[in-house]
This record gives sequence, C-alpha cells and structure tokens, in this order.
Amino acid sequence: MSAEFIAHVPFKTNHSNPLRFILSHIVRHPLVGILMVVGAFSNAAFAAAVPYFIGVAFNAVIAGNQADVIVHATLGVVISQFMRGCLQLMRNFCAETFSQRIERDVRDELYASLLGKSMDFHDRQPVGEIMARVTNDVREMNLMMNPGLNMIIGSGFFLIVPLITAPTIYPSFIILPTIFLVLYFMAQYRFIQTLNPIAQRVRSAFGDMNAKLAETLDGLQVVKGAAREQKEIDSFDKAVNEVRGYFVKQGYIEARYIAFLLLSMLTIGGLIQAIYLYELGLIDAGKIVAFLGVLFLYQFPVYSSLRSLSQVALGYASARRILMIINEKTDLDQNNAGRTAPIQGRIVFDHVSFGYTDSNQSLQDISFTIEPGQTVAIVGQTGSGKSTITKLINRSYDVDTGKVLIDGVDVRDWNLASLRSQISIIEQDIFLFSRSITDNIRFGKQAATQEDVEAVAQKAQAHEFITSFPEGYNTIVGQRGVTLSGGQRQRLAIARAFLTDPPILILDDSTSAIDSATEDRIQQAIWAASKGRTTILITHRLSQIRWADHIVVLRQGKVVAQGKHEDLLVSSESYSRIFARYEESAQPQADAARG
Repeated sequence: MSAEFIAHVPFKTNHSNPLRFILSHIVRHPLVGILMVVGAFSNAAFAAAVPYFIGVAFNAVIAGNQADVIVHATLGVVISQFMRGCLQLMRNFCAETFSQRIERDVRDELYASLLGKSMDFHDRQPVGEIMARVTNDVREMNLMMNPGLNMIIGSGFFLIVPLITAPTIYPSFIILPTIFLVLYFMAQYRFIQTLNPIAQRVRSAFGDMNAKLAETLDGLQVVKGAAREQKEIDSFDKAVNEVRGYFVKQGYIEARYIAFLLLSMLTIGGLIQAIYLYELGLIDAGKIVAFLGVLFLYQFPVYSSLRSLSQVALGYASARRILMIINEKTDLDQNNAGRTAPIQGRIVFDHVSFGYTDSNQSLQDISFTIEPGQTVAIVGQTGSGKSTITKLINRSYDVDTGKVLIDGVDVRDWNLASLRSQISIIEQDIFLFSRSITDNIRFGKQAATQEDVEAVAQKAQAHEFITSFPEGYNTIVGQRGVTLSGGQRQRLAIARAFLTDPPILILDDSTSAIDSATEDRIQQAIWAASKGRTTILITHRLSQIRWADHIVVLRQGKVVAQGKHEDLLVSSESYSRIFARYEESAQPQADAARG
C-alpha cells in the first residue's frame, strides 16, 4: 500500500479484515493473554467446588454427628475461594494490561497511518470523523478486550465446567446442560447477527455527530457573526437524536435477549429432574443441592454475555472503521529509493494538467521554467490556479498529466522526505501550533539554538513584538495562533522558513496581513533571503511583482503570458488588466497610510 509516510513501528499487524486485525494485536501479548485464560479457567473451576462442598455439608447436617465432615467442607469452601480470589486478581490485572496495551498500539498505528495519508485523502475526510475514530473507536477496542473478551473467556469456562461436573453427581444430569448449551449458542448466534449491523450504525452515527461538532467549533466565529447559533443547535440536535435512536434500537435488541428465558427454563427443569430422581431413591438431598448449585453457575455467562457481546459487537464495528482508514490507499508514496541530493533550484513545469476532482481541472497544460536563484512571481485572478502550482512542487498533490521537474528530475522520482525538507512554503493561511513561539519557529529545525531563532525573528521583523510579551519567546500561542494578529502569525511563519534555509522558498501571499511599513522591512528581509535560492512569489503586492526576475500570468488555469514586468505591460492584455486592478486596490491603502 502506498503512503507518504510509513512509521517504523516495532510490530506488524494483519489488515485484511477486522477479525484478523484484532487477532494480530492479541497474539502480540501472549503472556498476559495466557495468564488471563488461566485465571478465567480457575475462576470457573473453583466456583464449581462450592456446590460440591455445600452438598457434602448438607448431607452431613442431615445425617448428624458429622462435625468433622462439616468442618472439612467449610475449609474446602474457604480455601478454594481464597485461591479463586487470588487468581481472579491476576486475571483482572492481566485483562486490563492486555486491553490498555492494545489500545495504545492501535492508536499509535492509526495515528502513524493518518500522517502517511496524502492531502487528497485529508481533503475528503471531516476532522471530527477522524477524531472519533482515533479516540472513541480505539477506546471501544479497549473495552472490547476488557470487559468484553475477558468476560466472554470467563463465561466460556463457566459454560463448560457444569457440563463436566454435573454427570459426576449423577450421569443423567448431563442431559439438561447439553440441551441448554445447544439452545444457548443458537440464541447467541442470532443475537450477534441482529446486533452487529446496529453496532455499525451506532459508531457511524457517533462519527457523524463528532464531525458536526468539530466543524461548528472550528467555524464558531462565522456562526456567531451570522447569528446562526440556534440553527446550529437544531442541526446538532438532529445528529444527537440519530445517535440516541441507534442506541435505543440496540437496547431494544438487548431487551429481547432470550438467554434469560433459557436460564429460567433450565433452573426449573433441573429442579424437576432432581426431585424426580430423589423420589426414585437414586440421589440424596445433598446431590440435589450440588446439582442446582452447578446449574446456578450458568447465571454468570448468561447475565455477563449481554454486556460482553454488545461490547464486542461495538469493538468489532470500531475495528472495521479503523481499518477503513488504515487501508485507504493514497496516490503518493515515500519513494525511499528516490533521489536525495541537495537541490540546486531549477524547476520546470512540462505540460502539467491537474484537477482536485476528475470533473474540475484546476491547471491545464502549464509549462514554464524557473532557473536556479531566480525570483518568479505568479499572478492571476482568484481561482486561476496560483496556489495549486506550489502544491505540485513539493508533491502535496501529484500531477494528472505532464511533469514537474526539479534539477531535471521528476519530483515523483525524488525521495519525498528529502524533497520536502528542501522546500519551504509560507501560505496566507498560517498554521501555528499551540506551543511556545520558539518551538513554532524551530519546528522544521529542532536542532536550532535560541540565538538562531532570535536571529531569524529579527530578519522577519518579529523580534520586537515577541519581546513585548511578558514571557517573550516562551509565550504559548493559542490553538492555530489565535492569540496573535494575522500579521504576527505571518511574521512567525516567515521566521520559521528563514530558519530552515531552504533552496526553494515559496511565498503564497505571505504578507497579505502585514501593514505597509512592516511589509517594507520584511520585503528587504525576503529580498536578502532570496539571494542564492529559487523564490516563488504569489502576491498582489506591486512592489514584490516588480522586483521579480520572471513573471508567469495565469488565467483560468492556463499560462497566458510570461516574461519581465516591463515587457508584459506592453505585450499582455491580461497582465495589464491585473496590474491595473492591483494599482487601484493599492491606492486606497496608500492614502490610508498617508492619512
């Protein structure tokens, strides 16, 4: 399976289907699994000892003058239950360890898989739905192991032990347990078949609800700005009701759990059979007590299976949803064997066409060349494909037809990590992590010293506002940098790009949120930083367009002109119109600045 990034996890699991996926995680922890099974078996075995000793004591009481037998029976109960308690402690500890390890491993595996998916994959996936799978679905797999699988294993032995011990009391006592088990397993099969589709819908509806919640919170400013709070509440209420509805359906299925009726019929049948044999003189009163005590052992598997089977069904549904993400293929791959040489900076677009969807081509037959060390401005109307070009250079997306070459090598033939580590993109929509300013600046170069961080911050005209904060460079910015202004975020992003010192620097309208005075200083820094490296500018700033070595003009996804500023003003009507519009939009800003 292709992937942009493949984590080097110390284990390998089977992704062919949910059952094999679950089993491949289970077999990774054999010791705790074996101890859990041993504890479950001993629990059932020592539980069966209680009816036996009680039956012996019952006969001794009836017979009279057998105090030693009663004492021995009592000691048998005490010792067996003490040992049962110790082994139960071991079993429950192992079961919890087992489930927590599996949750950890599945979450690590899923997270690594998500990092390896292409941007095309993430463009199609709601963030809230992904979060539901990483958090709640993985948690459901934990609960599937404990208490789910733990109780199923334990109850399994409780189903077997009466079948073994009942005929030791009297041979014909094996009949009712055998009939019960046949009917019980038939009922369980039917129950699982009915419950599994509902469990799938429960997890799916929960994911949809989570996606709705995440989307609304992410766009909360828009919601409040449009006074849409009540509408969003009503919409979310529908999603909540859908989740509730599926849980109610699950409860309805569980309420009709026929195993309860089978247990009642077993108890009644066992009592009738025991009394009948007693009347025939084939068994004594103690054996009646022992037999009924053995039959009562079936209470645990019957009552626990309702919860455990429901939990396993939800866990299995969650495993299926997790596998859907892990097995989702991406068109990009790491290409570990690809080129890893230092980039010189020559970029060629050779008849490139690309569309985010098959029905909508964003770029059509694009061709142009950028020489090493050149500064190239890409201009055009909104939606003409300017930003899309930058995403093809670092392989955020792959071309549909044609080639993008760097230093004469198709970008698809480069080692992906080597390619991206030498290209720095500063976008208009700046993303900052909820970390310190220092950590955000050196995100792409963790080995950078504090002096290096401050040096690039000064070049990006960010040092002054950073030092104005009480915590300075240790200031924690809010999620996505919301505690900073747009201009401050852009200056931090520029500093981050300067620190990595990339051979190719791409600025996608990166100074749009900066005032004119600050822009002049940053422009000088960008001009200095662009020396000796290939720089691509996507901008509407006239000053930046003018000092570009080469200008590419786009219109509706096509290159309609390219050349120097002075030549394009004369030869390209499209460029003249764009340039005139930029001048018109820049004039009010200049007037405001003078005012």
